Amino acid sequence: MTAASPIIQGWCPGALRPMASGDGLVVRVRPRGGRLTSEQAAKIAQLAAVHGNGLIDLSSRANVQLRGVTESSHATLIDGLRTLGLIDASAEAEGRRNIVVTPFWHDGDGTQNLAAELTAALAAPDAPQLPGKFGFVLDTASAPVLRDVSADIWLETGPNGLLLCAQGAAFGKPVTPETAVAEAIALAHWFMNQGGVTAGRGRMAALLKRVALPPEHTEPRAAALPQPVVGPVSAGSLVAFEFGQMRAETLAALAKSGPLRVTPWRMLLVEGALPHIPGLITDATDPLLRVIACTGAPGCVQALQPTRALARALAPYVPQGAVLHVSGCAKGCAHPTPVQTLTATAQGFDLIHHGTAAAAPDTIGLSAETLLTLFSNRDA
Repeated sequence: MTAASPIIQGWCPGALRPMASGDGLVVRVRPRGGRLTSEQAAKIAQLAAVHGNGLIDLSSRANVQLRGVTESSHATLIDGLRTLGLIDASAEAEGRRNIVVTPFWHDGDGTQNLAAELTAALAAPDAPQLPGKFGFVLDTASAPVLRDVSADIWLETGPNGLLLCAQGAAFGKPVTPETAVAEAIALAHWFMNQGGVTAGRGRMAALLKRVALPPEHTEPRAAALPQPVVGPVSAGSLVAFEFGQMRAETLAALAKSGPLRVTPWRMLLVEGALPHIPGLITDATDPLLRVIACTGAPGCVQALQPTRALARALAPYVPQGAVLHVSGCAKGCAHPTPVQTLTATAQGFDLIHHGTAAAAPDTIGLSAETLLTLFSNRDA
């Protein structure tokens, strides 16, 4: 296998349909409404330690992933998650429940009602049989903040009320809280009927390159807020973790503070008082927030090089406001949008000044030692 030919799965792991990796099964838990109660978070931490290797990832789809689960322990793990109300009726229903919820909702704004209604609609017998990576976003707090999430259909706050929007489109369709979910499901059916799926795969952005949205999508979308940084917010505190990964004991300690909201920025919003425990990144200037790295080798069977030790070493040399993505292969799972990227190959790393992990490299075959010298001498 080369960096140009990774295996594209076309689907995301779930709890009922885990994905095999180099360190065991990856079990993705989709919190309902984007929120874990204290009890749920504490139990997930316990299950991760008992049935996995104790490592927990936060995904860019605002999910929690337990790593190192074995085939023999998977069924018992699912039983434990089911007691918490976190398991769907079937793997198919779970696969359709790709919903990212704004962490900045507040009681009474309707967001959690929409999340529950959309969850039920996607589990209904007549729900559209959408591709595995097709997703929905509820960006319904006071202002949109999830515009950069990898998804396909949005319900978001517009200048004059709720808007139904499609990925990449500048205009949306006005809807009401009462009609919003039905309209979102109708747009998903429209996607299917327009031929948005090929060989079981498909995304809205690709379809819209050749098919125009229905004519009702005429209202301009509101300007989106930038991605937030760690620190206090109205609902609590945002905290980050090195490469979006924590130990089970870290999650257990956070669970004692109160409910947790899972974000697509690989951060948690802690609703209660923020505890002083190891493993939290609470300083917005921390260099580790400027590097993104996937699991890498040997944790991922497709990765061609270790990634995180290199990313950690290069972090101090990444300028404030910049981002460096270190990818174990050309899939670029950890960061699918263009930034400065290092893509692993059998010969080392290819350097891409601005692009995705699959983009044409500017320099090829760099060793970790060469890269450290190159980055550290930039300002010399």
